[in-house]
Amino acid sequence: MTSNETKIKSTVKDYMTKNVITVTPNTPSADVIKIMKKTGHDGFPVVDDNGVIQGIVTAYDLLLKDWAELVKGVMSNEVVVALDDMSINDASRVMFRHGISRLPVVNNEKQVKGIITNTDMVRSHIERSTPTKVEYFKETLEQLYGIKTKLKRKEVPVNDLRPTQDRIYADELQGRIYELERGLAEPAIVVKTGNRWILVDGHHRAVASIKLGFDKIDSYVIDLGQDLRLGMEKTADSQGIYKFDDINIIDDAQHPLIALTETIKTKRD
Repeated sequence: MTSNETKIKSTVKDYMTKNVITVTPNTPSADVIKIMKKTGHDGFPVVDDNGVIQGIVTAYDLLLKDWAELVKGVMSNEVVVALDDMSINDASRVMFRHGISRLPVVNNEKQVKGIITNTDMVRSHIERSTPTKVEYFKETLEQLYGIKTKLKRKEVPVNDLRPTQDRIYADELQGRIYELERGLAEPAIVVKTGNRWILVDGHHRAVASIKLGFDKIDSYVIDLGQDLRLGMEKTADSQGIYKFDDINIIDDAQHPLIALTETIKTKRD
C-alpha cells in the first residue's frame, strides 16, 4: 500500500464525543452535582492540569459514598479507558466485559480526548461505511472494469459531488444533522472518475452538510485513475438526478421501516 492510499479501520476517535466535560480532583463536589443537573450527564472524567486522566466521578460516587467536599474524596481512581486509535469492536468488548456504559478516551499520553458510550457503539452500526463495505465496492469496481484503484480519505467539496440516489428520509436526515453538528458523522463513499466525483453512499450526510452550510464532506474516495462512465451515473441520468435539489426528502410517515412496523402491528391487531 502506498503513502497515498488509506487502510480503513473504524476507531474510537471516529465515534467518540469530542467536547467532553471534565473536572479536576479539586473541583467541589457540589459543583459537579450542578453540572450533572445542567447537562443530564451522570459521570465525568477527572483530569489534572495537563488533561491527564486521574479517575472518574459518577452520580453513584456522590450519592452513595461518604460525602466529601472535593471530587478527590469521592472519585474512583481506577478507571477503564480506551485509546483513541482502538477499534470500535475492541472498545465494545471492553465495555461488555467490564459491564460499563462509557469509556473515557485518551491518547498515548493518557490525556482525555473524548468519551464513548453505548449509544455511540449503536450509532457506529447505523449507516456505517465499514471497512468491508468500502473494500468490497473498491474490489467490485476493479473486477468490473479491469483496473487498479486507489483509496484515500479526504474532504471533498459538497458542490462537486454528483448524487446518485433519488430519495432520502427525513428522520435519517435529522440524525445526520445531529451527528455533523457534533463532529460524529461517518465518511461518505465517493468515486472519482475523470474530473467527476460520484457520491455512492452518504446522501443523507451530504444533504445535511448543505443544510448546515458546510462546504466539504469527509469521504472515502476511490480514485479510478481514468475517466470511466459508471452504471450508477447512467441510472441517475435516467432518473433526472443531477444535483442535490433533485433528491426527494421523504417524511417519516413514508419511511419503509415505519411502514413495515405499522404492517406488523396491523396484522397482530
